[in-house]
Amino acid sequence: MEFEEFNQRLMEIANRIIEATLQTETYAQLAAVLVIYASAFFVTSRIRKFLPLLADAPSDAPLGPMRRLTGKLGNLLFPLLTILVLSFSVELSAQLLGQSWLVRTALIVAMLLVYRSVIRDHITNEFISFILLWVGLPLLFLHLLDLLNPIIAILESMQFRAGNIRISAYGIVRVVLFGSVLFWLGRASTIAGQDIIRRQEKLDFRTKEVAAKVLEVGVFVLISILLLQVMGINLTALAVFGGAVGVGLGFGLQAIASNFISGLIILLDRSISIDDYIELEDGRTGVVREMTLRSTTLETYDGKDIMVPNEKFVTESFTNWTHKDSRQRYRVDFSVAYDSDIRKLVEIVKETVASHPQVISKEGTPLEEMPDCEIASFGDSGVNMLVEFWMEGIDDGKNRVGGDLMLMIFEAMRENGFTIPFPQREVRILNEHPVTAQKSSNDDNNVSA
Repeated sequence: MEFEEFNQRLMEIANRIIEATLQTETYAQLAAVLVIYASAFFVTSRIRKFLPLLADAPSDAPLGPMRRLTGKLGNLLFPLLTILVLSFSVELSAQLLGQSWLVRTALIVAMLLVYRSVIRDHITNEFISFILLWVGLPLLFLHLLDLLNPIIAILESMQFRAGNIRISAYGIVRVVLFGSVLFWLGRASTIAGQDIIRRQEKLDFRTKEVAAKVLEVGVFVLISILLLQVMGINLTALAVFGGAVGVGLGFGLQAIASNFISGLIILLDRSISIDDYIELEDGRTGVVREMTLRSTTLETYDGKDIMVPNEKFVTESFTNWTHKDSRQRYRVDFSVAYDSDIRKLVEIVKETVASHPQVISKEGTPLEEMPDCEIASFGDSGVNMLVEFWMEGIDDGKNRVGGDLMLMIFEAMRENGFTIPFPQREVRILNEHPVTAQKSSNDDNNVSA
């Protein structure tokens, strides 16, 4: 019966179209539609000209998300204005001409244009865009022609049961279609909301991250609830079932829950930030590049990423080298011969280290942060010296300074006549002729015998 009703409806529409093409009222409607489309296009272009916010945003310009959003909304002005005028024209045409099928068709086309514009401008995921364009667009077209109900009835008849569960083709299509739309809306709203939050200059980094994570979790929960409603699952029964299963899952997922809560604690107590240099308790080091609800990513200087569970930053000790101040103090050790002019060497080394562009030594620097050279100890072969200096960042990776300073100190010492002593050992022989003395004693004993 559903197939016969559908075919009958199509035949009726085809007959109406053939009859309408022979009527004068049809061409009057066509002229009205063309005038409406042309007028809407002209008015839209003038509006976008006088309101630059609604104009197309240049793709290569460094514009914010709100400016790009207003530019995309400006693309909807033409079809929306056309829909508004055509909606009035449908009733007006019916009263004046006695029919309005062509104006109604133009209204349907305008609605389809709006739908396509939204997909083109706001959906970047290729799979979701494909689903909405090639599945959603035909469904919308059939709905506007009042042909969707017979198709739904046909899909509902294609079903099978598994116990008390009834699964139909229409239910599967509905879940796939609306699920794709919901997940796209959730992802798009999360990205846009987090971008807006992170652009708030009055908020510090940690407050922004907490707000962004809360938004992400809230959107995920909301989308999940809506998807369950689309699937026809009773949330009351699910709540009872979830309470029973939640206890069992709590033990199995306690590590995930612990990392999630630890991530919020880290953001709130401000112990870690992006670009901080962290040294873990086991000696691993890296720069914080990303903080998620489950883990924190540390990038090492040899290009590796260390995924550290957030729980470790709460339960174990770690060193944050650059949390409060990115400036760090380092030292370089070297030796010089005992017969060297130490006072002269100290000044030479200070000037040499201060000449490095990454060493803090510019005018106005506090005395305690200027390069300082002094005696560390008296060694076996020479005087052990050290030079301390301050620099921005960590002395490693691209910001490595220690190796350059060692070479500069070596060259400065050689140019000024200072030598680095070689290891020296002094050997003394306390008994010079023990073998000769023993031999003489043996000879005397043989003579006596």
